Amino acid sequence: MRRSRLRLSAVLLPALLASAVAPLDSAEGSEDPEQEVITTVGPVDTGLPDLDELRKPRAVERLRASQETRLPQGILPRETIGPAREAMARADEVSATAVEGGSAGSSRGGVSAAAVSLPEPAHTMTPQQCTSGLADKQFYIRSRFAVCSGKTFKTAWLRGGRPIGASSFTVLAIGTIPKNSRTMTVVYRFTNFAATGVHNAPGMSISTNAKIAKSWPARARYKHGGVGTSMPVKRTWAQLLNGGNFKHTVYAAPGQGSSSDDHIFAVYQPTVKAAPPPGWGEVDPAGGDLFMMPPRWDKANYLPHRAKGAAIFSVSTALVYSTKESAPEKDVAKHVKLALTRPSQTQPPYLHKKLAGGSPDEPLTRLFKDGRRKQANYNRSRYNCKKYFGDDYTEGGRKECDEYPMKTTYEGAAASEYDPRFHKRNFSVRALPKKSNGAAGNLLAQYYEKNRVIDGPDDGFFMKIIS
Repeated sequence: MRRSRLRLSAVLLPALLASAVAPLDSAEGSEDPEQEVITTVGPVDTGLPDLDELRKPRAVERLRASQETRLPQGILPRETIGPAREAMARADEVSATAVEGGSAGSSRGGVSAAAVSLPEPAHTMTPQQCTSGLADKQFYIRSRFAVCSGKTFKTAWLRGGRPIGASSFTVLAIGTIPKNSRTMTVVYRFTNFAATGVHNAPGMSISTNAKIAKSWPARARYKHGGVGTSMPVKRTWAQLLNGGNFKHTVYAAPGQGSSSDDHIFAVYQPTVKAAPPPGWGEVDPAGGDLFMMPPRWDKANYLPHRAKGAAIFSVSTALVYSTKESAPEKDVAKHVKLALTRPSQTQPPYLHKKLAGGSPDEPLTRLFKDGRRKQANYNRSRYNCKKYFGDDYTEGGRKECDEYPMKTTYEGAAASEYDPRFHKRNFSVRALPKKSNGAAGNLLAQYYEKNRVIDGPDDGFFMKIIS
């Protein structure tokens, strides 16, 4: 039997579809009841199944046994924060992340503490950035405004239990939010279509749907839209190959949220299923709830665009400090690194010291509304700077008391006065140059603003120290 391996593209669609379908006439029109397909779903880096491997002894049995990949469980990124963090399933591994502005440590050299600038978080993502960012991960978080996930569907075409063909395609879901916008857009992009042997891959039916699966508060209402289509969408493999990508938008109006921040948390659930064409048997369509995204809307009066508010993806991202000699925040970066990696070597002394903010699993939470608690954090840290570095720790105003976790977090120096779970010495202080402390403080303030970090336990961030 003649075998052909196809890598399809819209540019070569007519010729390639003809070559794909040409050997299918007997297969598609056959009444043979033993024609069937087995479709599995895996990471985006997996390509076309190897037909020779499928024909090896017991390969089909092993494929049939991999039922856990037929009905994937929808999960959220591990970095998800807010009410969905505990209510819904999250990934076991951390997401791939971009260090937005991470290289800016060197370019910040020579500027004053007041002039130091944190880059604007990304609000866009190309399919190429999504694919390369994902690699072998389940999610790629470019920023709190640009998140993506994806899966590859791989199909083995069998006749009489023997593999005669193979095909595959990849679906990407790229979620983005423009600056100061309340509209989340998810672009569904179908790509990497490939086929070999005898099959009817172009006739496969692929259905896509999406919904808000969970909402806090439950009473919140959403406006769904799109470009050229609406959910659900049902297309064939061939139609999607021929420019079948589409967008889905979700908008939540202000005034529906909880607390004075008017925040709404939600879980966005895409569902993608692939079913074989007539004449090819399969018990159920393959695929299902592949993954979830956690959008959030707020109208906090201490964040930008407060008249109408804006949306983000409710995931923790990293505040990046650099230890490079050219980075104005370098001294604070070295302090944070020591506090996170060797906390028992910091002041005040405490053998079992373990500080938050080293990973998405232990985020820092912003303290904004409780001014008395912020002042308590400040007072406790200054008291300890004097205790361990002397009354003249400022050296005539050249230095300041740097504390970690920061005074603008609930994990700050006075946390034990408000929460019995904290030890009274579970923080770190150090006398550092005033310029470095000011630069780090400005970067933190800009991070809060540009990433719309709200007060309280339903938001958070972590630290990343680069060199």
